Amino acid sequence: MNFAHTLMETLGMKTLEMNRKRVVLKMPVDSRTHQPMGFLHGGASVALAESAASIGAYLNVDPETYQVFGIEINANHIKSKRSGYVKGIAVPLHIGHRTMVWEVKIVDEQDELISISRCTIGVVEKK
Repeated sequence: MNFAHTLMETLGMKTLEMNRKRVVLKMPVDSRTHQPMGFLHGGASVALAESAASIGAYLNVDPETYQVFGIEINANHIKSKRSGYVKGIAVPLHIGHRTMVWEVKIVDEQDELISISRCTIGVVEKK
């Protein structure tokens, strides 16, 4: 997968682990991901969560035949953060033929929960 010239690159996301059962991405908490008051932006957390879930879904399909798209995501932001980095840890809750559901926990350097998301991914046959 090529992440150059994508939102992932813009927000400084890096892959730490990528397989069919677990995806871990790291993202800095800095000016790229802050909201105006200097805290981690909830939208940046959601972007991290959907990126991790989408990568995991992609790894569970034949990319020659199928494409995956996020169709729903929710997030509960538990704790704020001003600096350092966060990790998005995505694991599948359901791997189906047409949809997948992934849970993504976002944690800080001390593994404290910052945000938790559930992302539904649509699996679409390429035409």
